[in-house]
Amino acid sequence: MSDRVLVVGGTGLIGSTVAEHLAERGDAVTIMARRPAGESDPPGVAGMPRLVGDYAEDDLDAVSLDGFDAVVFAAGADIRHIPADVDETAFWDRTQGVGVPRFAEAARRAGVGRFVQIGSYYHQLHPEWAESIPYVAARKAADERTRALSDDGFAAITVNPPSIVGAVPGRSLRGWGRMISWVRGELDAPEVFAPPGGTNYMSARSLAQAVAGALANGEGGRAYLVGDANLTYRAYFQLIADVAGSDEVIVERDAEQPFQPDRFIVQGRGRVIAYEPDAADTALLGYARDDVESALERIVHASDGVTR
Repeated sequence: MSDRVLVVGGTGLIGSTVAEHLAERGDAVTIMARRPAGESDPPGVAGMPRLVGDYAEDDLDAVSLDGFDAVVFAAGADIRHIPADVDETAFWDRTQGVGVPRFAEAARRAGVGRFVQIGSYYHQLHPEWAESIPYVAARKAADERTRALSDDGFAAITVNPPSIVGAVPGRSLRGWGRMISWVRGELDAPEVFAPPGGTNYMSARSLAQAVAGALANGEGGRAYLVGDANLTYRAYFQLIADVAGSDEVIVERDAEQPFQPDRFIVQGRGRVIAYEPDAADTALLGYARDDVESALERIVHASDGVTR
């Protein structure tokens, strides 16, 4: 029997990939987005039922969530989304620490049985960073406050992934097209190099599989750290170049790089985040590993099909 699942943030990269994956396995999927359906929606979610609203504005009554067996929350703002000249504390409260658990509580009141939040890996690996990095503190608060809502009738689960590799048609794919041209040496600027440091990477497809596993098998109140490939930024950009058929050799330089700007390196330029996800958790959630290179191949193929 299929579940009735609401995917919040269903027009973004992660949310749309999750929505497609759940629909392919037979679930009845509805997406929630801030805007009505339009031409910019990823093709995979076109035609899916939709709720229009913004979880962070608390503009959905709990009754709107009636009838869903589960919610996947894929809409939390990250470090790339904070506008300039805003009150950072208020922004993170609204979009993370207060906004996410408030929405989860609305789902619980509506009788939703399972709530899977897609978070981020920083605080699960380095909880001490929450003391000095507001973004990490916000992710930690959203994670812990949401999972604390778990009870006999409501299982709140967090899946904490690393940097995600994937693209959807539109702005996302156009950005990849420029990066692919860059590693092929087709742009006069910026100069081709990578900053020091690195992190763990995971494909959007693998993450969607992990979320499906959490919906089916995850334990209420648990946070699952997921991931795939540990790569330096130099190795990551070299992999993109190799997959794109470029003969460029990526060198490392201790300078800010436009495709990996310092403001997106939460741990700080030069630092490496590397880990192996727990084997038992990986088996429980049932997601594939070694998919980063394949994800890049899919992106290059899609980008070349659009731009060349």
